[in-house]
Amino acid sequence: MENLPQQQNTPKQSNSSDEIDLGQLFQLIGRGFQKLFNFIGAIFKGIFHGIILFLLFLQKNFILLVSAVVLGGVGGFLADLFKTPKYISRMVVEPNFNSVQQLYNNIDFYNDLAKAEDSVSLSNAFEITVTEAASIREVFVDSYSDENQKIRLFDEFIRELDTTTVKALDYESYLKNFNSLDARFHRISVIATDDKVAKKIQPAIVKSIAANDYFKLQKRINDENLDLQEKIYNQQLTEIDSLQLLYKTVLVKEADKPMQGTNINLAENGESQNKELALVQEREILKNRLVALNRERANKSSILNVISDFPIRGVEQRGFWNSYKFISPIAFLIITIIMLVIRNLNSYLKEYQKS
Repeated sequence: MENLPQQQNTPKQSNSSDEIDLGQLFQLIGRGFQKLFNFIGAIFKGIFHGIILFLLFLQKNFILLVSAVVLGGVGGFLADLFKTPKYISRMVVEPNFNSVQQLYNNIDFYNDLAKAEDSVSLSNAFEITVTEAASIREVFVDSYSDENQKIRLFDEFIRELDTTTVKALDYESYLKNFNSLDARFHRISVIATDDKVAKKIQPAIVKSIAANDYFKLQKRINDENLDLQEKIYNQQLTEIDSLQLLYKTVLVKEADKPMQGTNINLAENGESQNKELALVQEREILKNRLVALNRERANKSSILNVISDFPIRGVEQRGFWNSYKFISPIAFLIITIIMLVIRNLNSYLKEYQKS
């Protein structure tokens, strides 16, 4: 009986401890949010302080910075007046027989020679004079394709795959792995100070690909396969013509026979018509295959098809963003700011050393 009051006080003590624990928890959460807000506030204060210091820097050196921009603008304007103009020319090609990698390798080689200013080697590669080769500043190639061409390439790609692989591949996955070498058309660009040199080097670029023995072998085998396929299609057309003539002869003879009573064999007539209709359909299929074969022969007539030639004269490279009037003031301004920062840093280090 004496222990009963002590048992009644136990729930009150438990409730009191729970309230204390909840209060401490809310205090910890409050302190956490306070630290977070203080941290965010310190970041904004630091950014604001940096902006103010930058504005003070501009205010202190405003005249010097404006002078640098003006001098850079005047210098850039004079540089644009006396600089040698550059001309750009473009040619669109279609590589066949997996020759696209060789094309990119050759163009990179020509570009390396131009960057190294090796006019002698460049003149030998392009079969032009050394002076004309010295005018070439850059040679590069990039893919030339749009969404429709990518869809056609995807359609041709999945036709060569088995059913299981096609189910596991979609257009989005194909685009992720699509690169410049997979494109059908490629654009070769030449930048030079001579506006006519691009047209002169076109034969050498095409010849460098067409002279490869491996690609010549691939083209010869492809031509032989096309000729063989055309021969088979023509032979099948001849056989279809013979069968059609045979069916017509049989029908004529059947029609000339005297009718025995009123018996007419409709089943045989229907069967003959179905066979003749099947031959007509097969003949149409073979004609379409021959058309596709001729189209492929035209597309594969050269190792490197030239879709669009280099123009007779290149187009002068212009534009404000590429001119010295734009580049020079920015360069002068950046150099001036760096020099002022170094000077201020040097002054700060001297004062720090004294203190």
